[in-house]
Amino acid sequence: MVDHANLRDPNAEYTMRDLSAETMDITNTRGGVRDAEITDVQTTMVDGNYPWILVRVYTDAGVVGTGESYWGGGDTAIIERMKPFLVGENPLDIDRLYEHLVQKMSGEGSVSGKVISAISGIEIALHDVAGKLLDVPAYQLVGGKYRDEVRVYCDLHTEDEADPEACAEEGVRVVEELGYDAIKFDLDVPSGHEKDRANRHLRGPEIDHKVEIVEAVTEAVGDRADVAFDCHWSFTGGSAKRLAEALEPYDVWWLEDPVPPENHDVQANVTHSTSTPIAVGENVYRKFGQRTLLEPQAVDIVAPDLPRVGGMRETRKIADLADMYYIPVAMHNVSSPVGTMASAQVGAAIPNSLAVEYHSYELDWWEDLVEEDNLIEEGRMEIPEEPGLGLTLDLDAVESHMVEGETLFDEA
Repeated sequence: MVDHANLRDPNAEYTMRDLSAETMDITNTRGGVRDAEITDVQTTMVDGNYPWILVRVYTDAGVVGTGESYWGGGDTAIIERMKPFLVGENPLDIDRLYEHLVQKMSGEGSVSGKVISAISGIEIALHDVAGKLLDVPAYQLVGGKYRDEVRVYCDLHTEDEADPEACAEEGVRVVEELGYDAIKFDLDVPSGHEKDRANRHLRGPEIDHKVEIVEAVTEAVGDRADVAFDCHWSFTGGSAKRLAEALEPYDVWWLEDPVPPENHDVQANVTHSTSTPIAVGENVYRKFGQRTLLEPQAVDIVAPDLPRVGGMRETRKIADLADMYYIPVAMHNVSSPVGTMASAQVGAAIPNSLAVEYHSYELDWWEDLVEEDNLIEEGRMEIPEEPGLGLTLDLDAVESHMVEGETLFDEA
């Protein structure tokens, strides 16, 4: 197996892409625990309803921080690759270390994609470490508190997601039994009227079927909950505009990702064509990518996925940019409790937080991964006052749910 930590670093041989403490001549003694150094970075992948990548940063102060990268393959190797760039560094220099990793990995794709996801997991873990060293919650590190709890919206599924009545029944059940007042359903579901899956075009009967789902759910739920609908970047610009227009008579919280994420000119055209609120952002990386959505007001609601698009400070920066255009933030989230809490901590610290997604309501052991209980109650996530993220991994639970062939972290 390749030892990614020992790969050559060609950038270091002929460029200035290095923001290490040594290169920046950062040598002053800080005093006490603030003189901590990173000693190791490790990952473990958990087989949840997504393959969650947990990240741990170890220090010589005996303090360990836990973060999470966006799910899937590749991140663990990238994190192993970046470990030499972190060992020996002070974990409190979160912003510099983030930029250091972006610069060091620039030749390997740190503009977007898996490299940024891997950096995000480390960045979240650094906030956990820093909070523990300084004895403050993570929200304090990204600006302080606007609210004690964040609103959580629940992403719902049924055995027959194309059946409007099944969706309506599940929406009512989750609102009445689980206490959520914000929910979301997928709208890119088969209608039986498709002619070609590849061309992204919606025929009239397909749009009619999607309207039936929206009508059934919103009428069944009524004013007891806000209801959003996700399209997973599935349709052409013209089809998206026709769909959004057809949904205007209904109380749609937002229509999410109706067109592919690459062309923001098309996205802006769709958003500006309809009164149906449009939410986009999970596939757009860092503040630079989000800028081209926000400056032309190509979204009504921005939806960054924190462990994917840059981490906690970068999401804070995206939220600040969004606030310049009076655009709220609804964080996309399919994470374990670690990534979910990181999103909630930032949600507590920004003025324009709308909600944080929860995608594991059908997974009965989601909360078992941490020692804390009742993380989400009545559709709200209370922000802990304990240092860092305020979570303690249950390593026994992590081990019992690891992806086959994975290795458990070292003890804290």
